[in-house]
Amino acid sequence: MLVTGASGFVGGPLVERLLADGEEVHALSTRARQAPDAGGVQWHSGDLLDPGAVERVVGDVRPERLVHLAWYVSHGRFWSALENAEWVEASLRLLRAFADAGGRRALLVGSCAEYSWGAQHDLDEAGTPLEPRTLYGVCKDGLRRIASAYSSEGGVELAWARLFFLYGPREQPDRLVPAVIRALIAGERVATTAGTQERDFTHVHDVAGALAAVLRSDLTGPVNVASGRGIPVGEVLDTIGELTGAAHLIDRGARPTPASEPARIVARVERLAEVGYRPTIGLRDGLAATIEWWREHESGAPSG
Repeated sequence: MLVTGASGFVGGPLVERLLADGEEVHALSTRARQAPDAGGVQWHSGDLLDPGAVERVVGDVRPERLVHLAWYVSHGRFWSALENAEWVEASLRLLRAFADAGGRRALLVGSCAEYSWGAQHDLDEAGTPLEPRTLYGVCKDGLRRIASAYSSEGGVELAWARLFFLYGPREQPDRLVPAVIRALIAGERVATTAGTQERDFTHVHDVAGALAAVLRSDLTGPVNVASGRGIPVGEVLDTIGELTGAAHLIDRGARPTPASEPARIVARVERLAEVGYRPTIGLRDGLAATIEWWREHESGAPSG
């Protein structure tokens, strides 16, 4: 199989899981020479925004299966970045090259941002309206629609994994969980909202396990990859504070909660259960492992 974004936050754990399952993994990355040694991955260097590079790598590998994780993910910018449109185009080129090379099953990654976040119920693949508020969400939803139609005509099985709120080692350092952890282990105060918002947090290793399970299955169409449990952001903050011994440094409520902030974004996960996968890493254990990773890497920044 061919995996894009294999050196990133989700890609690293997924590649480890696939190798443990005995898969033959080829990885496409612009940073192939600097990618972590995953013991058996065959790395290919290429820029997904370069049509020639994509056709060359896919033509050389001729993968039976594809996992497409790569996207523009610069923290704080990706919601509205014009680069999102470029990645729609690049993703469609990749899918077309995959089909032309005889590929049979593809797993592409979407986002909970595709859904309407004003729904009264938890978000499910069949019943929740798709009304993205951001350019990122619109582009992900647009890619799914085009890729689904193209795959059905081209004889490719397509599964679409909608990710929710991830955390774990190697996450971009300015995102919520690592930003709070890094501040507290450095002895710095951190200002947060009141933390009443509920979110569906899932450890990145559980996400990797879920993606591997979906890839092995014959499931097609959208599937929520999440825990199915709503956790108040405040509970995450309290747990980090307790585990670091620095709860007194968290200034809860010092930042206002934006009026546009949805009160609850939580998945329904019946479709994920169909492939036999349920998350196994509880919040406390997952945060403890993440804090330990940052203690070991506090002088550097993760790749991804």
